[in-house]
Amino acid sequence: MAEEVDKILENEDTQKGKYMTFKSGNEYYGIGINYVNEIIGMQSITEVPEVEDYIIGLINLRGKIIPVIDVRIRFKKEALPYNDRTCIIVIDVKSTVVGLIVDTIAEVVTIDDANIVPPPTVVSGSSQASKYVYGIGKIGDEVKLLLDPEALINDKDVRVMEDMVIQNE
Repeated sequence: MAEEVDKILENEDTQKGKYMTFKSGNEYYGIGINYVNEIIGMQSITEVPEVEDYIIGLINLRGKIIPVIDVRIRFKKEALPYNDRTCIIVIDVKSTVVGLIVDTIAEVVTIDDANIVPPPTVVSGSSQASKYVYGIGKIGDEVKLLLDPEALINDKDVRVMEDMVIQNE
């Protein structure tokens, strides 16, 4: 899986329509592969006081300080203990590198634009997570909720995270 992701990330032409899918709770989500830098296992996290509860803290990834967000908590779901399946998807959004803690990585999938539909209005008002979903990708009989990282990481979060990194470097 990691080798497949590395190959895709190296070749921009192969990124079109590709999504890294992961599970959070009972739902499967997808994030455009063009946002993904890498996938890593859980790391030691340094907590930072007085930040939003979903901003779990900071990790040191090969000498670079990276803020991490727990996707479950961001979506107002019950926090669960991390286990050997828990991963961090390192993404680059709004010129900021951020780690997303997810329950488990699923796979890299290709979803053609024709198979992406806007979320129904019933979904868009019903949960915290739906604020960050820009589309629903259909893959056979399954659906993946496609996340907009630009909405998931808002400008206030970016400023807070940049300050956290500066203070801890």
